[in-house]
Amino acid sequence: MSQRQWRTGMCSAVLAAVGVIVLSTAPTAAATGPGFVLDWGANGQGQLGDGTTTGRLTPVQVLGIDELTAVAAGEGTGYAMAYGAVQAWGDNSHNELGDGTTTDRLTPVQVNDLVDVVAIGAGAHNGYAVRSDGTAWAWGENSDGSVGDGTTVNRSLPVQVAGLTDVTAVAGGMHTGYAVRSDGTAWAWGENNAGQLGDGTTTDSPTPVQVSGLTQVNAIAGGVYRGYALRSDGTVWAWGSNSFGALGDGTTTDSLTPVPVAGLTQITAIAAGSNSGYALRSDGTVWAWGYNYEGQLGNGTTTDSSTPVQVSGLTRATAIAAGAYTGYALRRDGTVRAWGSGAGGALGNGTTTNRSTPAQVTGLSGITTIAGGGLSGYAVN
Repeated sequence: MSQRQWRTGMCSAVLAAVGVIVLSTAPTAAATGPGFVLDWGANGQGQLGDGTTTGRLTPVQVLGIDELTAVAAGEGTGYAMAYGAVQAWGDNSHNELGDGTTTDRLTPVQVNDLVDVVAIGAGAHNGYAVRSDGTAWAWGENSDGSVGDGTTVNRSLPVQVAGLTDVTAVAGGMHTGYAVRSDGTAWAWGENNAGQLGDGTTTDSPTPVQVSGLTQVNAIAGGVYRGYALRSDGTVWAWGSNSFGALGDGTTTDSLTPVPVAGLTQITAIAAGSNSGYALRSDGTVWAWGYNYEGQLGNGTTTDSSTPVQVSGLTRATAIAAGAYTGYALRRDGTVRAWGSGAGGALGNGTTTNRSTPAQVTGLSGITTIAGGGLSGYAVN
């Protein structure tokens, strides 16, 4: 299969996840207090949580939840954390909501049997959580072992990821889960067709294996068939599929173990799109590499890059996130910028037009946290 055919297949997968895209230019919903989720873009499975399946070109408020401290998103599902519990909404065809059913939800429902949660993450069709005792929990699609409990049976309720203790962070990719432990090691489980487990093999594992050679890791992210890790020295490492240069090492050669992303130093945060990587530097600039057909590298072109390029005109960024083909950045003034694919309204600027440089998401201020889903964006005020 050619790279272009492979990418087209992935686009079809993302569109299937978000369903039929119906768009509205409804006014931006105004939050009335701290910790509300505002989101925008595709909404075919109710992943905007506003009680409808109508896509939104500008942000609307997720109904019925507040006082949130974290948000995450899968291809067609949103997750939020508050008071040690997790709420979920949207696509539930693979048990992504963790409520014991496969029924899509247009407004949030609580993920069952999870308490004392301190961190959350999401894969394409999985939810992940870390509890205060350092255990990791997962639910959803599991045909390749991405729940990490030693089975390949879908889980409609959270189960503990086998053998992991002292976990500080979790993330998900396409059918793969990732975790960081307090000792700075990185762990992965699930599908491994392109080496995305980082253990030097292409053998799937339904339980966690250690990502080879990585130490002092403090953040992790998963793309489509690849993983990324941020080390405490400010460098970024990547492994797995290198289609379109998504590992950022100057090649398009897959790697079964981590390789350094070229030229990045003083990095404070990372994010992963389907086939693109993102990094935030301590000076507030944002860098991107990999696939760029929709302008998701944000450098004013649609040319792929196998090494990082600077996102144009973006300064004072404090956080980053990514959807399938869209990049997001939170600025110090509490506003959000987006670039790349506008499909489904993913840019939140009132259009569906792709942008190769950042544009402001309409009507957002006082934002503290952001996340990206398939063709949807999320922000907490």
